[in-house]
Amino acid sequence: MLSAILFDLDGTLANTDPLHFLTWKEILTQFDLFIDEEFYNQRISGRVNEVIIKDILPQLSEKEGLELAEKKEAQFRELAHNLEPMTGLMRLLDWSKSRQIKQAVVTNAPRKNAEFMLNALRLKKIFPILILAEEAPKGKPDPAPYQLALERLGVSASEAIAFEDSPSGVRSATGAGIFTIGVNSTHDSNYLLEAGAKWVIKDFSSSQLWEWLQQFY
Repeated sequence: MLSAILFDLDGTLANTDPLHFLTWKEILTQFDLFIDEEFYNQRISGRVNEVIIKDILPQLSEKEGLELAEKKEAQFRELAHNLEPMTGLMRLLDWSKSRQIKQAVVTNAPRKNAEFMLNALRLKKIFPILILAEEAPKGKPDPAPYQLALERLGVSASEAIAFEDSPSGVRSATGAGIFTIGVNSTHDSNYLLEAGAKWVIKDFSSSQLWEWLQQFY
């Protein structure tokens, strides 16, 4: 039985990683760090800002790190006003609603970004339950955010599926025991499969996805 569908936010509901990459690339030049997409995918994508900054800018104090994270996210929001939902997403959301399947967003994004994005995508009313890494004991790749989502939705892991675009997110969802489908908007399919994704789709228009969903209803 399928009772809940859980979605990552960045790279899953919308293809935002190109904007995050550009923002981080600009920010880090101030520290004489010139990153490419490989560096971004390996050291930044899917991780919480606190961990990212401690990893690549260990010389910063906690206060300086928080200020830098806020500056980075403010710059991202400036670029992200014209976001569009991932192809096929609205069809999936309508399908879920018509079958009374619960839905939630589970993200490492800070609250301002998450709420901004859901508003920009006109999805805030569709996702009344928003699980933030800051609310859980640990962020992704730890399973804590997904465990919290299951608790709030009142469903078991066996009743849920998750969509994730990063290895970090896949490890988080599968660590919570959830059947996880990768979305390769950001990372190569092989990385998502190695992290534990059952299979991978390009977007929510995938014929494989829709054929698979028919088994439930």
